[in-house]
Amino acid sequence: MQRGLQARSDKDGFRVKKLLTSNEAIAQAVKIAKPDVIAAYPITPQSPIVEKLAEMVERGELDARFVNAESEHSAMAIIHGAATAGARVFTATSSHGLAYMLEMCWWIAGSRLPAVMAVAMRSIGAPWNIHGDHLDIILLRDAGWIIGIAENAQEAFDMTLQAFYVSEEVNIPFAVGIDAFTMSHTAEVVEIWEPEIPKRRQAYTVTPGQEIAVNAVTLGKARMKARYDLALDLEKSAEVIESSDAKFGNHGGLVESYRLEDAEFAVVMAGGWCGDAKDAIDLLREEGKKIGLLRLRFLRPFPKKAIKKLKQEVLVVDRANTTIQGVLGLEVKACGLDAKNVVAGLGGLEVGVEDFYAIFKRFVEGAINEVEWFL
Repeated sequence: MQRGLQARSDKDGFRVKKLLTSNEAIAQAVKIAKPDVIAAYPITPQSPIVEKLAEMVERGELDARFVNAESEHSAMAIIHGAATAGARVFTATSSHGLAYMLEMCWWIAGSRLPAVMAVAMRSIGAPWNIHGDHLDIILLRDAGWIIGIAENAQEAFDMTLQAFYVSEEVNIPFAVGIDAFTMSHTAEVVEIWEPEIPKRRQAYTVTPGQEIAVNAVTLGKARMKARYDLALDLEKSAEVIESSDAKFGNHGGLVESYRLEDAEFAVVMAGGWCGDAKDAIDLLREEGKKIGLLRLRFLRPFPKKAIKKLKQEVLVVDRANTTIQGVLGLEVKACGLDAKNVVAGLGGLEVGVEDFYAIFKRFVEGAINEVEWFL
């Protein structure tokens, strides 16, 4: 513990403030969750997460089996097998690593196995780029995973702890997204604390010697029913996320509302760059512009109820695209809103407070087209 930074909380016992990157904050949360098996393959910019965990295992601080896999596909296959046998599991990846393991991401979700994965969200080539956007984590949106996206290192820590709890409550894997470099490698003050996480629990286990087949060829209605049940339970996971929010940092559940109470204009975004967006909103508020932010903390389950409650004019700012539109923009429009859409920040292209101020000012002045790219 760091001297002078220890604080007492009546509810949660001791809390310790440390200067941590989001990568380090996630590693600390994983240590507290006490996984049985960690499997990973290094890839920028998530490597420090599993490097820290490997050091913890080596020093005897974490009683876990650490498997340095030969690929990301193998890493997900390893935690799939370990989870099937009843082990609490964790992995981390980024970009092409997530694309390489994507086949196994479908298998672990379809097998209804709890698992937690951190994704340091990074662009996918071509052209080659190691910097941040949300194009990688979007690959999971149809695979049957819970997908959370943190805004800062504190939320990355809290959400990782919540991920173990929620995943094991609903038997669905959970991905925690953080922005590459601006979060993964940038240090912030984080309160380290230890909420109560129940022992590992899941719907079923398979161990050697059992006469059982897992994921044999499944045809017709049985296959469709399995997919329906997963989709239905993914929707229902919103209730577990909301009800457990206060236990894991009290960040707002599926969404965070910022200055929306009297707003006439609403911006919808997700990720670490929302901090700069809030600063830009504050500047516009000083000028009398009634604008607010709805930050999406989860992409799956998608917060449809919160979106549909928006009565303001809506602008969606995306860091991932599908054809010419942004992915979030498309999903917000699917909720029945006639939203404007700006795609920005791909490949780590910097978008700061001044840029958001300019975009939002054009929005409130009615000068934003239906779909624009901020190049």
